[in-house]
Amino acid sequence: MNYFIILFIMLSTLLMGQSSSLIPISKTKFLHIDKNGERHNVDMTGKDFILISMREENSDGRFYAVDRDGTVWLSSGITSGIDNFTPSGVWSVLRKKRYHMSNAYPDEDGINNMDYSLFFTNRGHAIHKGSMTGMSHGCIHVHKRIIPSLFNWSWLGMPVITTRKSYMPYAKEDLKKIYRQVIKVKRRADHSRKTFHR
Repeated sequence: MNYFIILFIMLSTLLMGQSSSLIPISKTKFLHIDKNGERHNVDMTGKDFILISMREENSDGRFYAVDRDGTVWLSSGITSGIDNFTPSGVWSVLRKKRYHMSNAYPDEDGINNMDYSLFFTNRGHAIHKGSMTGMSHGCIHVHKRIIPSLFNWSWLGMPVITTRKSYMPYAKEDLKKIYRQVIKVKRRADHSRKTFHR
């Protein structure tokens, strides 16, 4: 069944004329279809890597920090580039900058707008602290409370995988362990108790 899904995705990708596509086929294995339609297997087994899924169900996307033992240990929602501004493919962290302002899109107030930057292309695409409500010009925005952990864990040369396919089916079990259901009890104004699930 999975092979039919992969075949369908590959044909759809070729027919839609995307320049490149990267398809997760397991937690650490991917199928890369280049702009010429040639297929390449990508095996990340035994490696730390960052995966950016730019289109997850019910969200703009998520990043996943995957440890060399294949465990997703950190994940959070992202916002990314409009349409194809963020390329799909296999990259690596080229530069790390704790404080940075975009040269192409500087903040008019003179405030750094790309702190905790992990640059992964020579064209300036980066994973960095950014707005969780607005689309980017091609970068990957991560929430300000989460990005320091990802920045500190990453290293120069670390693989970065970007895809427009869902990675959630492979990460779901690890995420259940990380983000256990938290039950909160709140008192209402009338002093009755209500249980909220988060």
